[in-house]
Amino acid sequence: MSEWKILLVDDESEFVSTLADRLYLRGIHASTANDGEEAIRSVTEEKPDLVVLDIKMPGLSGIEVMKAIKKIDPQLPIILLTGHGSTKEGMEGMKYGAYDYLMKPIDINELILKIQEAIGK
Repeated sequence: MSEWKILLVDDESEFVSTLADRLYLRGIHASTANDGEEAIRSVTEEKPDLVVLDIKMPGLSGIEVMKAIKKIDPQLPIILLTGHGSTKEGMEGMKYGAYDYLMKPIDINELILKIQEAIGK
């Protein structure tokens, strides 16, 4: 089991819960947040090693959440998730400091590879 602390953020609670379970089965522990405010609180309190963040969420968008997280911890790697065949938001997020972005539906092995790259393992 890795010692990494991963925070998964998505307003689709079933998706984020399933993703956390799939990562756990591969030896990666992940906590979850279902909105931007909860994500920002979790970054402040839990100090994760990496955040996987959905771009499209009600309330605060993923880009807004990422900007807030970067004010708290500018070095924290963030992998954005984007759906609906849109790379535009992912590329925009990279301009604001995202490590990378992945398209939904995600390939779990590709996500794990990106996590390993971002954390530097």
